[in-house]
Amino acid sequence: MFHRVSVEADLCLLRFIHLLMHVRADKRPLFLRDLNEPLIDHAEGQFFLNEAFKIIMEEVLSNGTDIKQKVCEWKEPEELALLLDLGVRETGEPRDKLLQRVRDVAKYSIKTSHPHFFNQQYGGVDYHSLAGRFLTEALNTNLFTYEVAPVFVLMENEVLRGLRQLVGWTEGDGIFCPGGSTSNMYAMNLARYQRFPQVKSQGVWALPRLSIFTSPESHYSVKKSAAFLGIGLDNVIFVKVDDRGRMIPEDLDEKIELSKSQDAVPFLVSCTSGTTVQGGFDPLEHIADICDKHKLWMHVDACWGGSVLFSKKHRHLMKGVDRANSVAWNPHKMLVAGLQCSALLLKDTTNLLKQCHSANATYLFQQDKFYDVNLDIGDKSVQCSRKVDCLKLWLMWKAVGSTGLEERVDKAFIHARYLVEQMKKREGFQLLSMVISYILHKPDFVNVCFWFVPPSLRGKEGTEDYQEKLAKVAPVIKERMMKQGTMMVGYQPLGNKVNFFRVTVFSPLLSQKDMDFFLDEIERLGKDL
Repeated sequence: MFHRVSVEADLCLLRFIHLLMHVRADKRPLFLRDLNEPLIDHAEGQFFLNEAFKIIMEEVLSNGTDIKQKVCEWKEPEELALLLDLGVRETGEPRDKLLQRVRDVAKYSIKTSHPHFFNQQYGGVDYHSLAGRFLTEALNTNLFTYEVAPVFVLMENEVLRGLRQLVGWTEGDGIFCPGGSTSNMYAMNLARYQRFPQVKSQGVWALPRLSIFTSPESHYSVKKSAAFLGIGLDNVIFVKVDDRGRMIPEDLDEKIELSKSQDAVPFLVSCTSGTTVQGGFDPLEHIADICDKHKLWMHVDACWGGSVLFSKKHRHLMKGVDRANSVAWNPHKMLVAGLQCSALLLKDTTNLLKQCHSANATYLFQQDKFYDVNLDIGDKSVQCSRKVDCLKLWLMWKAVGSTGLEERVDKAFIHARYLVEQMKKREGFQLLSMVISYILHKPDFVNVCFWFVPPSLRGKEGTEDYQEKLAKVAPVIKERMMKQGTMMVGYQPLGNKVNFFRVTVFSPLLSQKDMDFFLDEIERLGKDL
């Protein structure tokens, strides 16, 4: 045993000597370097950054937005891991090798700014917003006190004020959150705290059984939040929706009454403006009447659809939003502010956010500072470190103004309606029958949901295995488009509806030629199925 310990000690000593004698780029051993010198070489670092930025401009912002280039360079996971050489080591690598790694990361990543990236509810690029994102990273500050983030404390307050005005509130509160799911969870936590403030000190054991109401087409974060906050999935009650995915107010009222009769305490209705799949808008005015009747907190998840508030033509979709208690809104989606940019807006003027979330850490939030301590906003958040997410939106808003953002929203609707009209003229494109507005009128929003029926299945809708075969079409087309790199679009089932495509058209880079390409490509990829 003594011999083994001695050998291990010798090995540790050898490793230590190796580290001491490790020669750096300046050819001097580490232990001989002047301790008054910084470890970072600014000249070398800034040269590397300039070279890396050239690669970003070329690979991501030039090639990555060129319709002649691929959306993705598909590789299987094992091959990709080998190509990227992902392991980290004791010694560093030379500049040229690092720059090649930057190029490889750009090459093999999905080009979400590409006009043919239709896969998610984010994409495209706004260069002013991107400049704000670069600047945010370079400044590397934390949005919790005025002393370390004076510019951004004031900027966030102003941007939130502008968003609240669009909702219809002249006063209120708010905060930028790390994603819409967190915004929805904050709203749920605030609603519970307002109703039962003792939960902060005594915990959930001191509360009655609570109930939440939402639609089955609401975002899954409602369920996650209920589980995370200890309310429980069984206490999330789903309200019926119509054929366009919109909550039915009469069923909401009935389910609230039923919940009360079962000795539960309803406290929150979570509405949706712009459901993830169909793009449905819940009837907020009617739901507000019911929330007033039962004295419930009304939250609107407008992460996807909130940007219609910029549009005079389309803001009617959110009529009644001013009656809500809270609104979640993600400008990184339809406005293309860049990930992540997620605001939680509150009508409250009683400082409920801070009351609910504060821990009064004295090493940060001293009350005898030389400036107005109300500008130390960090205790409104459950986070300590909080990234600056307002600059990207502020700079973009400054650049194009509210009218420019309105134009983006209106153009997205025009593209969606053009796409639907073209689908009606082509054989094989079948819009979801449940979305009656597609067939009789126009799409409610910029989500277009459809099946592609290949030639081999046309005219066989009544056969026994039709649905089973149709369900396999979208996954095969998706695999083909990704492996060829031509475009990306998502698919999913919904209720008893088998796999169908959902395309969202909102990027300011899009043109009608891209809509035509989309349809042509679906046909090309699926014609032999």
